[in-house]
Amino acid sequence: MAPSLHNGVVMRQTEMGDISQMKGGGEMNITRIGLDLAKNVFQVHGVDANERVVLRRQLKRSEVLRFFAKLDRIETCIVGMEACCGSDYWARELTKLGYDARLMNPSFVKPYVKSNKNDARDAEAICEAVGRPTMRFVPVKTLEQQDLLLLHRQREQWIKRRTALVNHVRGLLGNYGIVIANRIGNLRQALPRLLEDAENDLTELARTVFAECYRELQTLDNEIVALDMRLSHIAETRTDCRRLMSIPGIGPMTATAFVAQMGDGRQFNQARQCAAYLGLVPAQYSSGGKEQLGGISKRGNRYLRTLLIHGARADIRAAKQRREKQVVLARDEWSCALEARRHQNVAVVALANKNARIAWALLRDETEYRAVA
Repeated sequence: MAPSLHNGVVMRQTEMGDISQMKGGGEMNITRIGLDLAKNVFQVHGVDANERVVLRRQLKRSEVLRFFAKLDRIETCIVGMEACCGSDYWARELTKLGYDARLMNPSFVKPYVKSNKNDARDAEAICEAVGRPTMRFVPVKTLEQQDLLLLHRQREQWIKRRTALVNHVRGLLGNYGIVIANRIGNLRQALPRLLEDAENDLTELARTVFAECYRELQTLDNEIVALDMRLSHIAETRTDCRRLMSIPGIGPMTATAFVAQMGDGRQFNQARQCAAYLGLVPAQYSSGGKEQLGGISKRGNRYLRTLLIHGARADIRAAKQRREKQVVLARDEWSCALEARRHQNVAVVALANKNARIAWALLRDETEYRAVA
């Protein structure tokens, strides 16, 4: 197919419909790029200042950084990507090359996909979405944040494996007429006794298998304890984590997870945006001037939201004990009064919302928590 000339820029259009830069064709002045990430095959879509498509290209993983390093563009070229596995890495690498890398929630990109889905249309949709003035972006995580998240992800994985193992063992014991109550502690205590009890129906083979399961349970317990100790040590050595731990209901696990997810908190303009990002605000379905509010939206990071809610539930129990000891704090009066009016879970989520707002303010302003008596 013959080359075409657009605004003094020589380009060629192949049978696949790709538009790529040709040597000696001048500068393309690319202002915005949509990059569709994948494991091995990446799709690039770029436009110029007049919103004309000047770049469509499919790249292998090994070609991506080399391609962007040599690409003709304006100095403030924006590269949009969907927030997914590996997106933080590519955003950091592209930032090193001088690009303005921005990540977006995939659900915000979906409305811009035209017709049927393929890599080229995905990259075009990303390019379109990243240029919208009202688009909200996901902050790029630093390597330090990634390390903290790595520890929390590993801890979460160990806990899931332990829960699965406990349920597995309880189910197998049921086939031998042995029923153990829920909770991991019950199995921990009961399993050694069952292995030593010669009067039950466990065969020698079954005792061998359940003994192996018990050793695996002990191993998982030790791994989780080791990770907890490591996270607690990190929380004690970091100033920002110590600030957050001064808030009632926030301990080492929540503090390190909050810092890993939020960074310095400057991606939000106000505290409510942080709480909404974590899904701690009511879901809304309003129309025609009629406001309809439901339960919490449960958006954002479920792991961090769970930690905040569990911490708030523990703080409400502690608030009742403080009131019995005549230790009165303003937040205790507020949470106990709310619990008296509404359901306990409503009070717990409201306190988690308050803690998230306070934590955001402490991170952004680098201030200390001051309890109001």
